[in-house]
Amino acid sequence: MNRFSFGICLILLAGNVASAQQETSHYPAGAEGLKGASLPPPGTYLKWYNIVYTADTLRDRNGNAAPVGLDLDVFATVPRLIKMTDQKFLGADYGMDIAVPFLNVDLQVAAAGINQSKFGLGDILIEPLVLGWHFEQWDVAAAAGVWCPTGDFSSTNPIHIGKGFWTGMFTLGATYYFDEDKTWHLSGLGRYETNSTKTDIDLRPGDDFHIEWGLGKSFGKNWNVGLTAYTHWQVTSDSGSAALYDTSVHDRFYSLGPEVVYFCVPYKTFFSVRYQREFGAIDRVEGHNTVISLTKIF
Repeated sequence: MNRFSFGICLILLAGNVASAQQETSHYPAGAEGLKGASLPPPGTYLKWYNIVYTADTLRDRNGNAAPVGLDLDVFATVPRLIKMTDQKFLGADYGMDIAVPFLNVDLQVAAAGINQSKFGLGDILIEPLVLGWHFEQWDVAAAAGVWCPTGDFSSTNPIHIGKGFWTGMFTLGATYYFDEDKTWHLSGLGRYETNSTKTDIDLRPGDDFHIEWGLGKSFGKNWNVGLTAYTHWQVTSDSGSAALYDTSVHDRFYSLGPEVVYFCVPYKTFFSVRYQREFGAIDRVEGHNTVISLTKIF
């Protein structure tokens, strides 16, 4: 599930913003929101993400809009199977999950004469280690997983579904409940990604660190509403002989927006809608992100 990079070739063709290489992280910004660091109890769950991302702005190394005539539309539908077992490890519930993304990407770049669309299987996430702790006022989550380069990728094509490299992802976060009834809650979920060299080009993207935030309130058993945010930083430089740009420029961006969650008790299903607007972007696209997800308890 890439975030929704469309390759070095795009920016090189655009010419005047060669620094914005778009080597962005695998993890999709804002996929989780309110109580993102609270894992479910033992059981089997299917979480189905539907993500709509649109952008018409490309920010350069100084945060200025690059005049390339960008129009990017991405739709991702991602089933994620989660299994939390009865087994304990370090006092936590032990689980695992797998996410299989399918993406449709529409890209126009007027300055480069690009107008293309593509649909296909993205890069699959496998997390064999998922740990969840539940305390009186706290939930804590930790995980380790790998993004596999299963999606189609070519360094010579301005649009592709996969990223062409492996990523190890490490997750740690917590949710704090302000009151005894656990209605008010604040969550922060951090992830660190470290990447391999790309499959057909000598380029290793730098590591990324990002945090998903959520401040909300529950109303009865059915409703949860609040404000969500996302912060992303590239923390190490790209490397390799193909990194012919200024690798000291690290991309970053932030996003903010509301979320509403409804739990349909008879069907044991959660429905959530979350919108986030990105801002403060450096060396990457800047746009709007909408996530509609369904979580079924089996």
